[in-house]
Amino acid sequence: MNSILSVVPIEYYLGLSVILFTIGVMGVLFRRNAIIVFMCIELMLNAVNLLLTAFSTLHGEAGGQVMVFFIMAVAAAEVAVGLAILVMIYNNLRTVDIKEMNKLKW
Repeated sequence: MNSILSVVPIEYYLGLSVILFTIGVMGVLFRRNAIIVFMCIELMLNAVNLLLTAFSTLHGEAGGQVMVFFIMAVAAAEVAVGLAILVMIYNNLRTVDIKEMNKLKW
């Protein structure tokens, strides 16, 4: 059986996943726009999915790929709920700036 992992070493997948996850963390920590923060969270989830798929293929088991399916389902639900909340916040505040969201406190 000749898989793609025999051509591309696992270290490349690991490096790409670390780079994507780091970009996502930096975006969450330093950006103030809530939509960009959601996109960075999705980028971090996709970095984990890439790594789970690569290790699952490397070891020849489907457990990691099944986990990726569930992570993608949870991420889709998170996006739907998160964007609905953002639309309601935008209707009230006319901004999606995270610093302005403290006005929603009691």
